[in-house]
Amino acid sequence: MRMYDLIEKKKNGQELSTEEIRWMIFSYTKDEIPDYQMSAMTMAICFTGLNDRETLDLTLAMKDSGDCLNLSGIEGVTADKHSTGGVGDKTTLSLAPIIAALGVPMAKMSGRGLGFTGGTIDKLECFPGFTTALSEEKFIKNVNTIKLAIAAQTANLAPADKKLYALRDVTATVDQMSLIAGSIMSKKLASGSDIIVLDVKTGSGAFMKTLEDAQKLAEIMVRIGTMAGKKTAAVITDMDEPLGNAVGNSLEVIEAIEALSGNGPKDFMEVVYALGSKILVLAGKAQTGREAQQMMQRCITSGAAKQKFADFVAAQGGDASYVWDTVKFPKTAYEMPVYAPQAGYIKSIDAQDIGTACMMLGGGRETKESTIDLSVGIYLMKKRGGFTEAKGHIATVYANDRAKGEAAVKMVQEAYNITAEAAGQVPMVKKTIPSIQMQK
Repeated sequence: MRMYDLIEKKKNGQELSTEEIRWMIFSYTKDEIPDYQMSAMTMAICFTGLNDRETLDLTLAMKDSGDCLNLSGIEGVTADKHSTGGVGDKTTLSLAPIIAALGVPMAKMSGRGLGFTGGTIDKLECFPGFTTALSEEKFIKNVNTIKLAIAAQTANLAPADKKLYALRDVTATVDQMSLIAGSIMSKKLASGSDIIVLDVKTGSGAFMKTLEDAQKLAEIMVRIGTMAGKKTAAVITDMDEPLGNAVGNSLEVIEAIEALSGNGPKDFMEVVYALGSKILVLAGKAQTGREAQQMMQRCITSGAAKQKFADFVAAQGGDASYVWDTVKFPKTAYEMPVYAPQAGYIKSIDAQDIGTACMMLGGGRETKESTIDLSVGIYLMKKRGGFTEAKGHIATVYANDRAKGEAAVKMVQEAYNITAEAAGQVPMVKKTIPSIQMQK
């Protein structure tokens, strides 16, 4: 087999066979195909596309290029949730303990944040001593014992995807739907769970800026998961403004704990309930989404979800006392109020600008080598649809560097769009992509 022939074939819009795709991915992972030929292939794919079968073959080949987690030792149907990333997205921290407390094992591999989107692993490291470097044996034991474990993705999980993504990033071939879907789903399939629920973000603070693109991506990923034998569904959620009120690692952890105490922001809980309901129905724990949401609400009210979170933190070496006393989380040197420049209604808050302001404070990574300040962030006092007086307190910036804090205050203030007319509420859940029943 020659890479030249495969490039020529795809350039002319022809299908690549399963054998050709697997040979290409395995050879590229072993450095037997040079970057210049693979970049020619990814550009050809951008122009002529991949069909469903080719997309599945690409995904499975990337999955099989490295380690795959064997979860057969876990009792029951395992579930995983993936978000395409957004500002203030701390959903896993509240969702996972609720689902685990309701008896569905949550076996989750998570990553770190890059740019203005936060990473679950970074947030969890706000707990002193917490580790996500779990052996496979420890990971499975924790899931069997408390129904929940979150581990960092291993270096050899879908290595072909890591190599291919780095190439796409510098050759303007990131935004092809099949390549995006294959990148995400290869890691989810390698993680081994029976149920995969996807939170596909759309809006200014998301990779998918339009609902149309988000829906296309969600549908492709659901088809891939289904064809790979997993119960897969997706929820498309709004990211035109940050999710919840808190943006920044420790601030988001505190907000997630508040949610488990029954005091979660309305928009945040809408997303938690939408995703959790999908998992519970697919796991056979509830017949309808409404029944599932009621189960989740009772789990929070009883205190079971918060206790599960504390058990989870302790099981992975973290100081669980922080769950019960959030005052223990580190404070910043400066708390800087952000005031409204005029009276009016909050029409919108640009999520990307808020995320960029948080990254500028040190709360996000500009490069993979960047060090994160876990204590900094932004708290939004007023959200979309709310009213503010002129000079009203609309947000607070938490900073450890005064100059960076002042710059962030200006950026946050400019992110608010305040109008004279009342702004209507926008639903957080834009669309759901249900699981597909495979033909027997």
